[in-house]
Amino acid sequence: MTRTLPRPPGALLGLVLIALLVLYAGVGPYVSPWSPTDVDYGALSEPPGAGHWFGTNRIGQDVFAQTARGLRKSLLIGVFVALAGTAFAALIGTCAGYFGGWTDRALTFLVDLFLVVPGFLVLVVVAPALRGAGWVAYAGALAALGWMLTARAVRTMALSLRERPYVAAARHMGVRPLRIVRRHILPHMTSFLITHATIATAGAVISEAGLSYFGFGVQPPDVSLGTLIADSTQVALTYPWMFFFPTGTLLCFVLAVNLVGDALRSALDPSAAPAEVPA
Repeated sequence: MTRTLPRPPGALLGLVLIALLVLYAGVGPYVSPWSPTDVDYGALSEPPGAGHWFGTNRIGQDVFAQTARGLRKSLLIGVFVALAGTAFAALIGTCAGYFGGWTDRALTFLVDLFLVVPGFLVLVVVAPALRGAGWVAYAGALAALGWMLTARAVRTMALSLRERPYVAAARHMGVRPLRIVRRHILPHMTSFLITHATIATAGAVISEAGLSYFGFGVQPPDVSLGTLIADSTQVALTYPWMFFFPTGTLLCFVLAVNLVGDALRSALDPSAAPAEVPA
């Protein structure tokens, strides 16, 4: 009689944290008595209390509402970047690996070309031109510079899958290439793509926070976790609640996503399946 080893205990913790943070981002500004733009002139730099649950910043804005708004924007950007980057990597990698020949050479050259481009410097250069275009354009720029390594992994998987007997049989039967890719190639990459998109969300949120911290990301009057952290860095020791809550929120989200990503990798990757031990 056998039993499988228990699943990683951090997976449930990660799911709970993600659910709480998404709930906070979604309904936080509505349950707070203060909106993110309200200014309480009688409570400048006030510590957490009954009137302001997370305290206020230097101009009297509620940190609870500001952090919820910043988390919402960071989540939107992170999810958009992860999904767009993963989809683009799947398209490029699958086409390169399955079709081969000049298609593979051209797309691989494109991937290698993007890999040698310093993404941070490119974003610094193009960020001023995107300031009036909204967060979607900014997120699109992030996604455009973060798909190359995933595309290489997808290409390797497609090279292996196209040699499978059922794929060869479909080709000999005259099935169209795009139909073969849709029905026989992409479904076998689903677990990898889901796991990658999950973990890439955390990476995208960190990238957004880093760029916004240096002033190249989300621009005022809009806020994200990166802008909130940047605004409170200089007073982190004097007024720690201004720095602690947005920074703690960012760390909790990244930790939760990584925990869930590791659990997904263990559950969906056959090579990482738990071993069986005697009862």
